[in-house]
Amino acid sequence: MSDDARTESTREADPRTLRRAVGASAIGNATEWFDYGLYAYGTTYITANLIPEQNPLITLGIFAVSFLIRPLGGLVWGPLGDRLGRKQILAITILMMSGATLCLGLLPTFETIGYAAPLLLILLRLIQGFSTGGEYGGAATFMAEYAPDKRRGFFGSFLEFGTLGGFSLGALMMLGASLILGHDTMMAWGWRIPFLVAGPMGLIGLYLRSRMEDTPVFQDLESAGGKESQTKSLFGDMIKGYWKPILQLFGLVIALNVVNYTLLTYTPTYLQGAIGLDENGALIVPVIGQLAMMIFLPIAGMISDRVGRKPMWWISLTGLFVMAIPMYLLIGTNAVGAVIGFAVLGLLYVPQLATISATFPAMFPTHVRYAALAISYNVATSIFGGTAPYVNEALIGATGNSLIPAFYMMAACAVGGIALVSVIETRGVSLRGRGIPGLRRRRPQSGPLPAA
Repeated sequence: MSDDARTESTREADPRTLRRAVGASAIGNATEWFDYGLYAYGTTYITANLIPEQNPLITLGIFAVSFLIRPLGGLVWGPLGDRLGRKQILAITILMMSGATLCLGLLPTFETIGYAAPLLLILLRLIQGFSTGGEYGGAATFMAEYAPDKRRGFFGSFLEFGTLGGFSLGALMMLGASLILGHDTMMAWGWRIPFLVAGPMGLIGLYLRSRMEDTPVFQDLESAGGKESQTKSLFGDMIKGYWKPILQLFGLVIALNVVNYTLLTYTPTYLQGAIGLDENGALIVPVIGQLAMMIFLPIAGMISDRVGRKPMWWISLTGLFVMAIPMYLLIGTNAVGAVIGFAVLGLLYVPQLATISATFPAMFPTHVRYAALAISYNVATSIFGGTAPYVNEALIGATGNSLIPAFYMMAACAVGGIALVSVIETRGVSLRGRGIPGLRRRRPQSGPLPAA
């Protein structure tokens, strides 16, 4: 009997277990992006307290450092997740992420310990990046493998709901602390308070994940004896058999993350320079846009279950390519224009953001899914994601052109469009077995399938 036949099953999680799986997945993503939100929106305070010569480019560069080590995290955690199961690795990564964020809020200032302050900051960003290298790929895999095939888009959208929820929570905590404590107190010590919240968030996430069993899809593969037993053979299978979906994913992630980090992470810095908004005003604009995006995420995920993932991506990529320049021109006018421009770009981004948790895991078979997604996703993210704020700021400084973020977005969307052409549509397709979802029925065989 072939591996596919042995592992194909109709077993699905009951509604209560499914809701717990959604929460367990989303809390990790929320914790990860809570950290990014704090760092992005607390750049002014971090620069003033921890950075020599109070240079914001150094702060953005250190933000990017955490992304350089993410591929290493994916290389370590991904294969382990395919060998040991998704649950165990996700418990470790959420503790490391929240612990690093907590410790950032406890760092002594540059005035107190000198260059040890930015060095410790770099160390914490590296720990955060290493753990995050296993978090998103694992959480997306966990969510996708728990969700019913016909509703994978809807349930997967809540992972990104956690992304925006965590990011918005970080921004709102920075904004709330600033409004309550005032500028001077925030500069002195108030900026640390939001970072300390990461500790309890991590413990909640650990509790939720510890109560879950591994995914039905992984358990089916394990009971059929189909999972990989050695990391070396798993990595070899992934590279030799699935190089094409890896390259496709790489192109999609370039589009996804250039837009994501330019729009969500870089906006506060951009608004302060482009139209002279103060710190609080620069925080409010993206928060309003993100809250609007959160409303539409589940709707977009549900629509993708009806029309497919690729049409949603085409709508997003095309819309962003066409509207990037007009909306950045609008953003550069005043605060009202900034809110409208950000909201339009954010809503155009929603169709791809809502469907990535259903799209990406479905590009690979079960036995290499965690590893292939974690490694390829993080390599692309490390190069084009976390570096986006730094690249945008540096290019604007070098050219004086305030439309650089729009041009960067457009180029990334073009790359994503090229990759999307040959991506397999996987709406409603089972993720079980050792075959590539969407190809398995047409070309069944035992063992890994070569990339189509």
